[in-house]
Amino acid sequence: MSLFLALMFVSFILLCATTLASDPDPVQDYCLPNLKSGTIRTPHHTILPCRNSSEAIIDDFVFSGMKAPGNFTNMGLAAISVNPTIFPGINTLGMSFVRADLKVGGINPPHFHPRATEIAYIVKGSVYSGFVDSTNRVFARVIEQEEVMVFPRGLVHFQMNVGKKPATVFGSFNSQNPGMQKIPAAIFGSGINDKLLEKAFGLSPKQIAMMRRRFDK
Repeated sequence: MSLFLALMFVSFILLCATTLASDPDPVQDYCLPNLKSGTIRTPHHTILPCRNSSEAIIDDFVFSGMKAPGNFTNMGLAAISVNPTIFPGINTLGMSFVRADLKVGGINPPHFHPRATEIAYIVKGSVYSGFVDSTNRVFARVIEQEEVMVFPRGLVHFQMNVGKKPATVFGSFNSQNPGMQKIPAAIFGSGINDKLLEKAFGLSPKQIAMMRRRFDK
């Protein structure tokens, strides 16, 4: 195979991988999901069938469920995730968003979104925010009200309210299904072999058991 053909082949593979990893482009103005029809699963996407566009009303394109915080966890975090299931108007538009509230000292533990980049806007408060790149370099600082930070797709990121008052953050994703994997729960709540965890983290069996009780789903 010539060098030119090899380069063309590699470029084609990379283009296909990028295309398949992204949300599909819409083929109509909008697609309000027909939840009664179930979902259509493909190797790369879960598709919600569209309702007849003649049934669309203005309320399909307005969402009012982020006016107040959600339920707080023991980490001082309350999150309201918004996707096409509860906000029909964003279906097939390649986006979703979240409202996150943090009590004083509350944290959004290290996690990542495998299918989306996130933009985090600080509505109020002072939030220590950051992410870790693939060389383990940390980019973090306190983000104040009306500031914005970006978390690149697939990179571990985190937040902590370091202010003296509750904080509110609005996050936006460039995928309607960004996915989320919390690092502590993925490690200690997923059933990974205890011996492996003991060797990887230098923890005793008792410590492993304690971590499992905390993060087991």
